[in-house]
Amino acid sequence: MRAQYRGRVDNRQVIGSWLSGPREAAEQAGADFGYRGEQLGLPEEGPGSIARPGRRFGALAVDWGLCLLIAYGLLTHGYNQTTGNWALLVFLGLGFLTVGTVGFTPGKRLFGLRVVAEGTGRVNPLRAVVRTVLLCLAIPALIWDRDGRGLHDRLARTVEVRI
Repeated sequence: MRAQYRGRVDNRQVIGSWLSGPREAAEQAGADFGYRGEQLGLPEEGPGSIARPGRRFGALAVDWGLCLLIAYGLLTHGYNQTTGNWALLVFLGLGFLTVGTVGFTPGKRLFGLRVVAEGTGRVNPLRAVVRTVLLCLAIPALIWDRDGRGLHDRLARTVEVRI
């Protein structure tokens, strides 16, 4: 009887680890991952810490809305089938110009975020081009590492931090 009860507890732990995710299961097994950004030498909280996904998605929504508005009003003179394509081109230009010069887009500034280079802190225009092109492809931005950085940030060697 005791063996069956013991088996149920183990099954609950297995199911619990599946529901909570592999990171929590590994931490319960004794692995120490630290906080997001620790490997990059960034603080855990406050200015300079890795931006959380909610702020990043909010900034992206503001930037995309702004680009749609520009494409709708200035380029296509009303909504039609090409408005989304023009908005993507405007988004590319916005990323090249703003991230490559000041380190943030209007949406990022509104949400208190900035893009910085890993070693130097200032993003050069080539890194901004690589990052923005990969962001527009969407798939690299949806693959994250344990620090919460997208593949587009890893390949461009940039980090999105809080201001």
